[in-house]
Amino acid sequence: MNNIGIIGAGTMGIGIAQVAATAGCKVVVYDAQAPQIDKALSGLEKTLQKLVEKAKISREKATEIRNNISKAENLQGLKDSDLVIEAIIENKEIKTKVFTELENYVSEDCIIGSNTSSISITSLGAELKKPERFIGIHFFNPAPLMPLVEVIPSLLTEQSLAEKMYNLMKDWGKMPVIAKDIPGFIVNRIARPYYGEGLRIVEENIATPEQVDEAMRTLGNFKMGPFELMDLIGVDVNFAVTTTVYKDYFYDPKYKPSLLQQRMSEAKLHGRKTGKGFYDYNEGAENAVAQKDDALYQQIFLRIISMLINEAVEAKRLGVANDEDIELAMQKGVNYPKGLLNWGKEIGYSTISETLQNLYEEYQEERYRQSPLLKKM
Repeated sequence: MNNIGIIGAGTMGIGIAQVAATAGCKVVVYDAQAPQIDKALSGLEKTLQKLVEKAKISREKATEIRNNISKAENLQGLKDSDLVIEAIIENKEIKTKVFTELENYVSEDCIIGSNTSSISITSLGAELKKPERFIGIHFFNPAPLMPLVEVIPSLLTEQSLAEKMYNLMKDWGKMPVIAKDIPGFIVNRIARPYYGEGLRIVEENIATPEQVDEAMRTLGNFKMGPFELMDLIGVDVNFAVTTTVYKDYFYDPKYKPSLLQQRMSEAKLHGRKTGKGFYDYNEGAENAVAQKDDALYQQIFLRIISMLINEAVEAKRLGVANDEDIELAMQKGVNYPKGLLNWGKEIGYSTISETLQNLYEEYQEERYRQSPLLKKM
């Protein structure tokens, strides 16, 4: 599988192109906004130059990677692809329109993949003439650095295709996992409480964003707290994923989005990319320092980690992926310091169960219901 087509020349699209080109594939990139391709390729050249300067790759390898990537003027320019991966806006209608047009140009054997982080693979592929060739191939940002790739077959995907893509991702130097086509797949489903519960704690004036972040970094060993992470991902992007998962789970209260996050999105306080989110990234800006409180930090950590472990246990119960892939996905997709199932064992599943029971009794909300499996572990 040597000829790869990429639709979308944003950060994710050009990142996937870099991964495929590094593995020796010939890559053709198309974007509806033609100037975006030149901008992305110019950014890639700078990235490769930095890698050469840091002695991560040789100058020859950098030249080879760049020469492996060319651009297409239109979708028809992807006609010779063995595999096309779409990485455009998270909008089902726009994606479906692109896929149905693409089918007119590519061969019968060409595999069509989507890098969607939360839209149903079955619903995206259902409109195709050959839905059996369609599959989810979800990279994490930044694609060249993050090792995880979720491979998601739909109900209509040809059976051997998931294994084929799994092996291809390994050849590309990635750590693939196979996930069921459920809202949020593995990572974005299990990780929702990391943000959602952090937001709830702040909305209720229990703690500040700085305190929540420091609690998760110091007690949980997370590289970034939920608010720092939302600012990095984009508050708007994180809100959009939460909203999609919430709607796709038929408005299950467990995944209810945050009003605070909605207001931040509306105010265009999107984080690093706009210069301001939960923190101020403008030059000379001074951010508040967390008021350290050991008892509060313990409460924050236990509340958020219990919600995360409960989600991992529920994913296990529903067979979203096998235990090994659930653990791997959270460590390699969002840099969690430990696998959540093992973490639950370490803290004690009875402690997790008790924490959730107390929250359920306090709030009287379905949000805090336990996985039936948690009580048995």
